[in-house]
Amino acid sequence: MKTVKINSVDLCYETFGENNNTTVVLISGLGSQMIRWDEPFCEQLASSGFKVIRFDNRDSGNSVFHAEKEINLQGNIQQLFSTIKKEDIPYSLMDMAKDVIGLLDHLQIEKAHFIGRSMGGIIAQLLGSYFPERVSSLTIIMSTSLRPDLPPTDPEIMSMMTKPPTDPAINKKDYIKEKLDFAKKISGIFPLDEIYEEEIIEKELNRSQSKNGIFRQLLAMGSWIYDPKTLKQIGAPVLIIHGTNDLIFHPDCARDLAQSIPNSELMIIEGMGHSIPPELYTPVCEKVKQIVGRSEK
Repeated sequence: MKTVKINSVDLCYETFGENNNTTVVLISGLGSQMIRWDEPFCEQLASSGFKVIRFDNRDSGNSVFHAEKEINLQGNIQQLFSTIKKEDIPYSLMDMAKDVIGLLDHLQIEKAHFIGRSMGGIIAQLLGSYFPERVSSLTIIMSTSLRPDLPPTDPEIMSMMTKPPTDPAINKKDYIKEKLDFAKKISGIFPLDEIYEEEIIEKELNRSQSKNGIFRQLLAMGSWIYDPKTLKQIGAPVLIIHGTNDLIFHPDCARDLAQSIPNSELMIIEGMGHSIPPELYTPVCEKVKQIVGRSEK
């Protein structure tokens, strides 16, 4: 793993595969570190002939955002939204998209294919709309356009997402249990490997640099104003992948994307939740290869 200074961020990234291969960039979701793009998934993509780049978004993992002032969080995120001034929101989703462009510039990559999951899928939409010259194709997984009238997140899941977590420095066992319970809730019909999940949670703890990073990311998402033109401007081929059992973003969010993005294809996976289990690595990788092929014709 390497770190590079981009904008106001020390951005951490890692590559798989040969340097001269077609580049695929993996964009993570809210509060999610790049290690959530499992190494076997990255290796499978790389073995298909791609150079794969995964990275920590600003304010997650080892990508440190140098905030001018810390967020004073008391209560849950809804209370934070009701009290914070717009000018005090540290950054936007567009700033996060510009981080990706900065990483491409640093690596001297003119154009790439992007795979974004959840919030990373929204960032991918911004790349496709506002930086079309850098985008060969988009794969948007378990994401949304943030259109206000789409079905909301499951209330229980929303409550779990927005309450401040147990401080692992005070009670690490309860912290891990909360994370594990959440992972089980969103995994759909596919069984969760709890031992592996605990290992990932431990790794995330060991490489987490930003105490309030997830809340700054939530502010970036929550303050973003939906604009249908963003989707209509996307010209690259787009693959949209979503699960029937996604409790964070209802499958209608994927259907909305497919109807709104001109050159898009929709793949609904029965039983998939808000995660990419090992059972789906092969079908997802195969569809990515197809969308890359479409873009190169």
